[in-house]
Order: sequence, then structure tokens, then C-alpha cells
Amino acid sequence: MTDKSENDNELVPVISLHQVQKRFGFGDTATFALDGVDLTVHRGEFVAIMGPSGCGKTTLLNLIGLLDKPTDGEYLMSGKNVAKIGHGRAAKIRNREIGFVFQNYNLINKLTVIDNVALPLTYSRGLHFRHLQRASKVLTNFGLQNREYYFPYQLSGGQNQRVAIARALINNPSIILADEPTGNLDSKNSEIIMDELTNIHRAGNTILMVTHNPELLSYASRIIRMKDGKIDKDIELVENPAHKVTEQTKFVSHRKKYRKKGKK
Repeated sequence: MTDKSENDNELVPVISLHQVQKRFGFGDTATFALDGVDLTVHRGEFVAIMGPSGCGKTTLLNLIGLLDKPTDGEYLMSGKNVAKIGHGRAAKIRNREIGFVFQNYNLINKLTVIDNVALPLTYSRGLHFRHLQRASKVLTNFGLQNREYYFPYQLSGGQNQRVAIARALINNPSIILADEPTGNLDSKNSEIIMDELTNIHRAGNTILMVTHNPELLSYASRIIRMKDGKIDKDIELVENPAHKVTEQTKFVSHRKKYRKKGKK
């Protein structure tokens, strides 16, 4: 492992945080869930975020996912400042650019599996049956084509998490945010879910995963360790297979960029 040095990648980072703070309360009662966080994440990285309870991991993920706003600081997503945008615009960006995977799945029990997966598409234009066709294709990729018209309560925990991942991918987001994605699963199902996230990473996606489980670090290309609302350590896992995938994604991105420059 090597300490993370300043990245000289010329491509615009997918995520760039500068002195981000999240404060709760005022005056003497104020507490900082995030206290001056600087973080840059490039396309194709698989970042594991670790730290003790209350250190700011989930708050950081919520800010990156535009579920919350920083009190102070700057947040650039693909070069655009999204720190202070309105709720409507934030919702549109979330739907288009970000896929969420939660520990408790966050599926709607009254909807079938296929309707749960198609749900993000309801904010997009198009006929409903086309949305279902698209959801069906994604579910097939996860081996769940025979469970499309089941309800979440009829599935195992591992199957529900695969449905949640399928839903996260339905809009082809540029960022996948996973908050303890294996927290409620046994070791066998945890391995299945992590293999699915590995395949998503190999396809060139950017993943940020909050976890307490040190065994999952072997899937990541980089570790962020948080403490008291700050980034305590930032480490590249250069020996992990995921790091090679990340470097390959960066190489392909550079090549596409210079091809575009040559055509101008």
C-alpha cells in the first residue's frame, strides 16, 4: 500500500470536495459531522470509506449523493458546483447520475421486483412498458428474471440486495454509492454482492462504499479512513486487482479525451 499522492489526472474528477463542512446546531452547541473535508475521486475508482461510528462516513455519502447539503465548502460533480443547488435540480441530478445501494435495500414491499427496479425511470420520458422492458433486461443480467413479479418480502436478503443494485444501475449512473451493502447479509450472500459490485467496477463505473468490514477492502482500489469528521488516511491499494481496473479505466478515458482533441 502507498500513501495517496496528489493525482495529476488531467480529466475532470467525478467528485471534488474542497473544505466541506456539515454543522449541526449553533454557537456553543454546534457539532461538526464533517469538518474541512477535501476529497477528489476520479472516474473508475472503487473507494472504501471506513471509520468508527459517528465519524462522518454516512454524512459524507449523503452529501456526495445530494441527499444533504454542506454547511460550508465546495462540491463539484464532474466540474459543476452542486453544493447549493435547489431540491428540484438535485433530484434530477441524483436520478440521472447517482445510483444508491442501501444496507436495508429500501425496496417498496407493495411493488413487484420489476416495478421496484423500474421506479427511477418514472422520472424519465417514455412509455411504461418500455421502462419494464429495460428493468427486465437488467434483472436478467443479475439472474433474477424468474423473480420479476415476486414481491420483496418473498425474496431472500441476498436477492433483495441484488434487486437494489439492479435498481441503482437502471439509469446508467456515473456514480454508485453503497452504504453498508452487505451489512445484513451472511458471508455467502456478501460474497455474491461484492462480486456484483466488482463486475460493475470492471465496466468502468465509480463506486464509493461505506463499510465496517475489513474483509471487503480487498475489493477496493482505495481506502478513505475517517475520524472525527475528517479524512484521517487516504490510501491506494496498489496490490489489489481493483486498482489495476481503475488504472485501465483512467487509461481508456485519457485515450478517448485525446482522440476528441485530435478531431477538433
